[in-house]
Amino acid sequence: MPAPRLSPRTATRIGLSAILLWSTLALATAASGRVPPFLLTALTFGIAGLAGLAIALPRDGLAILRQSPAAWLHGVGGLFGFHFLYFTALKLAPPAEAGLICYLWPLLIVLFSAALPGGGLRPAHVFGALAGLAGVATLLAGKGGLSGFSLAFVPGYLAALGAALVWAVYSVASRWFQAVPTGAVAGFCLGTAALAVPCHLALEPTLWPAGPAEWGAVAALGLGPVGLAFYVWDVGMKQGDVRFLGVAAYAAPVLSTLLLVAFGYAQAHWTLAAACLLIVGGAGLATRAAPRDLSEPG
Repeated sequence: MPAPRLSPRTATRIGLSAILLWSTLALATAASGRVPPFLLTALTFGIAGLAGLAIALPRDGLAILRQSPAAWLHGVGGLFGFHFLYFTALKLAPPAEAGLICYLWPLLIVLFSAALPGGGLRPAHVFGALAGLAGVATLLAGKGGLSGFSLAFVPGYLAALGAALVWAVYSVASRWFQAVPTGAVAGFCLGTAALAVPCHLALEPTLWPAGPAEWGAVAALGLGPVGLAFYVWDVGMKQGDVRFLGVAAYAAPVLSTLLLVAFGYAQAHWTLAAACLLIVGGAGLATRAAPRDLSEPG
């Protein structure tokens, strides 16, 4: 059955929790050891799907999985498609440049939201998203990762752009699937895990987590930034302020870097402060447009 209707403001706050969870992704991934990407995807999405089913089945039964082919294509296509293209980009291009291109997705969410009923896209949203993108670029430059774009890495750049497009379309198009309950994300996660297995077997070596600490990190990923995050993002996209969430998503890489610094995985740099100012400023611009938006029906 469809998810209960929430106020746009409440749904937006729930969606914001996904951004907080994604900010822990780098830290938990670092703690998971040398597990290769597609194996890690299979493990974490498997955990996310099973945990979601454990919650949804007592209330909805297997009916939660009986969704239309279009809903399955949207759900699995978005979750698996993004990760497949992103990992491909990291193999074919320098990680910093690929990551910067991939982080076009919040800006694309803001732009694509104009196609939604009552889109209400304002210049403040666009400028806020551009400020956030500038913040991410500043952050990556401060890490010394950006070395300039090269024609030799065009296939990787295109894969990163494809990942950004897939995630933006998946996120915004969720609005058209409001009749699909959020619990169905459990099935989409399991579908993503199943598709990741042959990719792992074909493309990478098998390196399992080494010891309880790394297995614990994998479990934390599956329950948090690769689990609960996708469920609450679904709520935010379907019922919250899509434009504001798009701009706010630029906070994830800054919060992630702060956590890495706090736990000794990275060093602080003045560009981190500059990135914070740009991203917070961009979110502030979007917030100026938010009050009226959040009072409108989802």
